[in-house]
Amino acid sequence: MSNRLIHENSPYLRQHADNPVDWYPWSEEALERARIEDKPILLSIGYAACHWCHVMAHESFENPATAELMNRYFINIKVDREERPDLDSIYMSAVTAMTGHGGWPMTVFLTPDGRPFYGGTYYPPVPRHGMPAFGQLLAALAQAWTEQRDEIERSAGQMADHLRQASLLEFAGRLGALTHDLFDQALNGLLRTFDAKLGGFGRAPKFPPSMTLEFLLRMHTRRGDAMALHMVEHTLTMMARGGLYDHLGGGFARYSTDDRWLVPHFEKMLYDNALLARVYLHAWQVTGEPLYRRVVEETLDFVAHEMRHEAGGFYSSYDADSEGEEGKFYVWSAGEIRAALGPEAELFMSYYDVSDGGNWEGHNILNVPRAPADVAASFGLEVAGMEQRLAAARQTLYDVRAGRVWPGLDDKVLTAWNGLMLAAFAEAGRILGRPDYTAVATENANFLYTQLRDVDGRLRRSWNSAGGARYNGYLEDYAFLAGGLLALYQTTFEPRWFLWARGLADWMLTHFRDEAGGFYDTSDDHETLLHRPKDVQDNATPSGNSMAAHVLLALGLYTGEGNYWDVAEPMVAALAEPMARYPGAFAHWLSATGFILGEPLEIAVVGDPQAVDAQELLATVRARYRPYTVVAAGESGDVVPLLADRARLDGRATAYVCRRFVCRLPVNEPAALAEQLGE
Repeated sequence: MSNRLIHENSPYLRQHADNPVDWYPWSEEALERARIEDKPILLSIGYAACHWCHVMAHESFENPATAELMNRYFINIKVDREERPDLDSIYMSAVTAMTGHGGWPMTVFLTPDGRPFYGGTYYPPVPRHGMPAFGQLLAALAQAWTEQRDEIERSAGQMADHLRQASLLEFAGRLGALTHDLFDQALNGLLRTFDAKLGGFGRAPKFPPSMTLEFLLRMHTRRGDAMALHMVEHTLTMMARGGLYDHLGGGFARYSTDDRWLVPHFEKMLYDNALLARVYLHAWQVTGEPLYRRVVEETLDFVAHEMRHEAGGFYSSYDADSEGEEGKFYVWSAGEIRAALGPEAELFMSYYDVSDGGNWEGHNILNVPRAPADVAASFGLEVAGMEQRLAAARQTLYDVRAGRVWPGLDDKVLTAWNGLMLAAFAEAGRILGRPDYTAVATENANFLYTQLRDVDGRLRRSWNSAGGARYNGYLEDYAFLAGGLLALYQTTFEPRWFLWARGLADWMLTHFRDEAGGFYDTSDDHETLLHRPKDVQDNATPSGNSMAAHVLLALGLYTGEGNYWDVAEPMVAALAEPMARYPGAFAHWLSATGFILGEPLEIAVVGDPQAVDAQELLATVRARYRPYTVVAAGESGDVVPLLADRARLDGRATAYVCRRFVCRLPVNEPAALAEQLGE
């Protein structure tokens, strides 16, 4: 018999609908029952693509004896961290404070009013590695609730106070804190942790450092820093050649469990692929390296074909597991390769490191440990000819793999993550000359407008086809989507996308702003929780605050209205010290600092954006990587203030290049525009 989770949108929650546990979703009903029955709450937080979440579910939540303990002594609440990042943030902070580390599945025990008093992550079904069995823990905590209640209440009160104090970070920095010395400190810090042999930063597990690489690209662009570019190129190349990248289907896994980027944790997340597609795109603009363009296109093609609802929304993730085994969908035996490829197998196996013994637990993870030119030479081939043969072989193996049992798909559509992918498709559409990518981006924006936006302009967090839209949007939903819409505007120059982005920014300023500086993660009319979270650190995705700063800085240049810039600049300045000390954790903030100090340009192209003369001017602007610019195109008097009161020269499309609203003479020839842009 199914429990209450059968009615939820989240695939993660529905995975637990047939557990014998009397699960609730996070709801007033569950909290009220805990208060009435005076029982502690067992809060379990995870997500659909989480391997150890599945392990704990199979070992404990599907076990009738364990479920009986849970149901007798606790009110049990299951949360999808991707739907409720507010709860995840609050209680992960508690677990980290209690144990010194965090992760998922997260298991937290709360008083009926939501204060945490004990927590951890995965618990085994039997004592193991110094951890108690989950059943033992349940019995001990149930006994303590009865016999040591005063101590639990005191501990819970202290933890709640600690969490509230930790959330009161104020943006108290001074504008003078932003200097170019900050970049030197950050670059030196990154260089100290750079893996000069294998790429990336630090040791295993290695996560793709998208935002750090974006910052380094900007440092190369602004300062001509050759070492910054080397760190970018070496890391991008090693990731693209490693097992982290899906060489058959495109796209990246969440992280590498080893230093060599060989063995991934096989889950694929939408946000990783959005951020990586953009940094590979920018690296291609800077270097012209064909590998980077191929990675961009294969990654976006993967998302378009396998992670997109027919109406335009992007799905959240693919699981690491299939048929109960991590990575089973992706790995190969040498025999399978030979059977599928016949005489082409030898070349493919040499190139992609396939052997009879395997390179991981007796299986083969496809990767490229040797330089392509070396492999080609060993077979007496030209690189171009080898690449054609390998492309055909990859397609053959992709078709074979498609017949396997696929990993589970989390088909919920999250507004924030869609905003990141919207930006990737929009930017790739214009830079690569791919109108199909622009069409995907436009369909996505239309989907989000119709399905995840209320009539009053409020965003919803999550949608799926079965249950529609749910949950209040968070700061990151507004900020990430506004950033994606600005990217789409600079591709299509349709005014509606600019207007929506500006409207979202204004909503952030009205409903999320902390007068002490920055923004809360939740709106002013959100459900009352233990405290109002306010996260500033960049993690797997940019923090909502750092993305909000980027959006507001751009809008300040587009509109000429000082309120946007005046909110954003002090936010960034307040974090100068952590940016300098922990650049990898504040990399998106560092890019915002680069925008502020980089004397950004406003470029207005007056004329029909689709006309040939305007397209020629826009092609000049797009010919290079320009992270310190905003671009508007349209007729004078359009809704974008940057275009206001600007005339055409001689009836032709005309470009105005400005810096802080002081403009050079207008030009209508691409060569003259290139000269003004410093080429």
